[in-house]
Amino acid sequence: MLVLAGVHALAAIPAAAADQSLLARCWPATTLAAAPGERKPHRRDAGRDPAIPAADLPSTSPVPHALRGVVRRVKLPPGRKLVALTLDMCEQRGEIAGYDGPVIDTLRANGVRATIFAGGKWMMSHPERAQQLLADAALEIGNHGWAHRNVRGLTGHELAQEILGPQAAFQVIRARLAQRACVAGAARTLPSRLGLYRFPFGACRPAALDALAGNGMLAIQWDVSTGDSAKSETTHGIVQALLNEVKPGSIVLAHANGRGHRTADALAIAIPKLKARGYTFVTVSELLAAGKPVIVPTCYDRRPGDTDRYDNLFAPRARPAPKPIARKDAPNVRSPFSD
Repeated sequence: MLVLAGVHALAAIPAAAADQSLLARCWPATTLAAAPGERKPHRRDAGRDPAIPAADLPSTSPVPHALRGVVRRVKLPPGRKLVALTLDMCEQRGEIAGYDGPVIDTLRANGVRATIFAGGKWMMSHPERAQQLLADAALEIGNHGWAHRNVRGLTGHELAQEILGPQAAFQVIRARLAQRACVAGAARTLPSRLGLYRFPFGACRPAALDALAGNGMLAIQWDVSTGDSAKSETTHGIVQALLNEVKPGSIVLAHANGRGHRTADALAIAIPKLKARGYTFVTVSELLAAGKPVIVPTCYDRRPGDTDRYDNLFAPRARPAPKPIARKDAPNVRSPFSD
């Protein structure tokens, strides 16, 4: 099938490339477990934010036309009950977001495969946790922008940095993991690039979609939102959203950066119930490979236009144009943003 071939080319599945024992070889269980105080985000001077690291980005091929647009869910063959749980780990400028250890602990305790959409800045702020996530064969890492900026207000180099910056951060994390003695020969099997992208705030525009496709990434959204980022949402409400809205081929949105306020408790209840209904948890790439992606032309939460409100809430400030991402061999990097 042509579509599936494109999916496999664009988004490698970490589970097929890494031995689950890698995680245990590199970290004891006590180190992997949630630690006190790391879940809560906190503010800091934006001047101390990490810079996008210099990186020789890998060459890519544009997304095939059949896969352009925004993936909301996957249509599966009759009888298959797969669901992809996705967890956003984003971090805005002037803050250090959290690491929700209880969420990850819950996934591991229940043998759940999932996709983590990590921001580039988040990875640089949490290098040890990012390495653990990359080493975990049950988890897939996706791109969630550099600093969770609304791309609807970005152009030129700023848009390029929001889209390509996380790949540079990912390469730093991957290199650090590969240098650990516990990794040994397994380093060559670690994924080398991020093929899946989730737009910050679930908001996009045609120019951003074109830029993403030109850089060889699939836009992944969701058809089930847990609502876990709302402080008013209850554990029961999140559980009910999962049990009432998940259907075969669903992509679920939740958070693991300290802004999923009751996510861990809700997942601990909902995961066994969904398994009892016959559902199997898979990564987004595995879900895509199992059926036909349902693609729409634009981004939204529940209905077209409902994420446009972020245009005013997070209007970009007037800032000098940043320098482009450092790269040794520009021809090897497909980027439509050069001046």
